[in-house]
Amino acid sequence: MKDYTGKTIFLGMDVHKDSYSVTAVYDRQIVKKDRLPADPSNLIRYCQRFFPNAEIYSAYEAGFCGFNLHRFLLKNNIKNIVVDAASIEVQANNKVKTDKRDSLKIAAHLSDGRLKGIYVPSIDQEAQRSVSRLRATVVNEKTRCTNRLKGFLYYLGFKLDFNRMCPKVIKNLRNMDIEPANKFTLNSLLDDWEYYANKIAACDQELQKQAEEDSLTEYYRSVPGVGPTIARVLSNELGDMSQFSNERLIFSYCGLTPSEYSSGETTRKGHITRQGKPHLRMYLTQAAWRAIRKDPSLNDIFERIGGRAGGKRAIIAVARRLIGRIRSCVKNKQYYVLATSQRNNKSKDCDPV
Repeated sequence: MKDYTGKTIFLGMDVHKDSYSVTAVYDRQIVKKDRLPADPSNLIRYCQRFFPNAEIYSAYEAGFCGFNLHRFLLKNNIKNIVVDAASIEVQANNKVKTDKRDSLKIAAHLSDGRLKGIYVPSIDQEAQRSVSRLRATVVNEKTRCTNRLKGFLYYLGFKLDFNRMCPKVIKNLRNMDIEPANKFTLNSLLDDWEYYANKIAACDQELQKQAEEDSLTEYYRSVPGVGPTIARVLSNELGDMSQFSNERLIFSYCGLTPSEYSSGETTRKGHITRQGKPHLRMYLTQAAWRAIRKDPSLNDIFERIGGRAGGKRAIIAVARRLIGRIRSCVKNKQYYVLATSQRNNKSKDCDPV
């Protein structure tokens, strides 16, 4: 067995539920390719057996397995990074995709210095964000349940005269005089709706506990349009924003970067790339719609862009400006200050710092 003492080994891994596809590269040459059972301890023993006393750099794509493997590797002196799958280069017209090829591609790009790791949250931050993400999932389930309920009532020929579910509406629906089989179905749908409503209330209580212990909450809540739920989502997902060295990075992370296709003298900018976190983009858009009614400077931006590009593009521009200002507030531990409207002040509107 070759001695790799003092050498640098680059390990690319394609991680799955039951197995790890591993490719090791040294001096731009493949020195080992294997398929291992999906066990972090087994991976460490594999590295110690074939690459003792070597400096090992490894990488794998972010996915269902989360960051437990990453933390385990770091704890065992393997310099690991987790990479975004969308950031890995793919050859044009490459129609063949296998686990071995993926692990080789990761190892080769890692050895060439062409991979950049994503931000890995702390264990506490990851645990807290699980609650806000659970709430979003339950809200979607509740919406589906509401749609099923309305669809069933329409199917029975009842004209709905309510826009929002509430205890009074539920009581009236349970008292409807319909066939026993239909009543059983209706009550089952109402039970499902109440179950998800109670789950959302439980999540809100847990998020309230988090807010009371989080010193960043007050800075997020000072932003116009940001309520308790959005503040918790932003704080859990973005934290103190120290991982973003500039605004462009946070725009990309939130999926608010416009696409561009330029050549020669022609510059074309299109829709947003939709990369990044879609739920963050949704919450920021909701906050932006409220913020334009409270912040004159943001309202000016909305009306100026909306006049030539439409309201949808304008609100995305407002959301992009809003998250930039939020970053400034949180990083500098300062409250949001409403900027003066440019209609009344000819000077350039200033973001809070």
